[in-house]
Amino acid sequence: MFDTLRSFEPELTEIRRSIHRHPELGFEESRTSDLVAEKLASWGYEVHRGIARTGVVGVLKAGTGHKTLGLRADMDALPIHEATAKPWASQIPNRMHACGHDGHTTMLLGAARYLAQTRNFNGTLNLIFQPAEEALGGAQAMVEAGVFRRFPCDAIFGMHNMPGLPVGQFYFRSGAFMASADSLDVTIHGKGGHGALPHTTVDPIVVAASITLALQTIVSRNIDTQHAAVITVGSIQAGDVANVVPASALMKLSVRALDRQVRKLLLSRIEDVVRLQAQSFGATATIETRHGTPVLVNDETQTRFAHGVAAQLFGEASAHYGARPLMGSEDFAYMLDANPNGCYFFIGNGDGEGSCMIHNPGYDFNDGCLTPGAGMWVGLAEGYLKA
Repeated sequence: MFDTLRSFEPELTEIRRSIHRHPELGFEESRTSDLVAEKLASWGYEVHRGIARTGVVGVLKAGTGHKTLGLRADMDALPIHEATAKPWASQIPNRMHACGHDGHTTMLLGAARYLAQTRNFNGTLNLIFQPAEEALGGAQAMVEAGVFRRFPCDAIFGMHNMPGLPVGQFYFRSGAFMASADSLDVTIHGKGGHGALPHTTVDPIVVAASITLALQTIVSRNIDTQHAAVITVGSIQAGDVANVVPASALMKLSVRALDRQVRKLLLSRIEDVVRLQAQSFGATATIETRHGTPVLVNDETQTRFAHGVAAQLFGEASAHYGARPLMGSEDFAYMLDANPNGCYFFIGNGDGEGSCMIHNPGYDFNDGCLTPGAGMWVGLAEGYLKA
């Protein structure tokens, strides 16, 4: 298998770098979708387009088996100005593939080509190319568009590159693996006035400061110490000049948890703390909650299966079970909520000099991941859909 995949490397590298040169934001991935659809069709896949606007599903059947498998890659870029200065750097200002979705798409295309040539499986393979992973709910949109109703999947898998980990090594964890992510806008309504007469005002900045400190006690005093939780006040916006107490202040919060019940408790306690703290100062507060990505929970059976595939293909030393969970979020969680029989895992993107974390202007996907990543997809497909 790997000899064949390595023969694809020049084409796959050019595909990846072409996608990188032309990054597209969520739900705008028309060029990328065109490329994906064209490649899949040329290899004999039944291609379905327009799922959640720009999503693509390629279907390939082999044998007479009834089992079905879904493999998912994301396609969107980020609104970041690239600073790598590489020959294949983004040609569009303030747009770049800063999370490696160009590589994710290409790895799955590499596997798609190989599987179309060999067809060494028995059942139905659904390759899901998802738009808008970056905080725009593309996975949820695909679920709501009926992706699993139209393309049933007995199991589903997702893979993401991770800088700081060696290329060609894979990391797995059953249960909660990535955190939920919710955003809240809190508006404090006080009473404005002259800065020299604070007793005639209700200062929303003081209220916001008190709320900021009080929120931290939720994690330290309301959440079981065995559970992870984060409340971040990332922005406080109020006032324009030094001698005027503004009438209102806006706070922006990010809330994360690795447990569904902890997530509910956090959101409930935040509302209590915000309203009562504001009331204690004679102010009021309104809260706008944007429920984001749920907790990503991997099925143990499928996680152990995926780990076993990696161990067989790359050796026990390159397949790590029990990786630490992350407080970052991933919208593949929506797919696992809808179809729990699945697993999301990491492939190392490199840990040497020049390795750069995702969502950074200096990041670039490591093309050395293309063959092992495609090989992992092939191993999952052939292993799950045994001929």
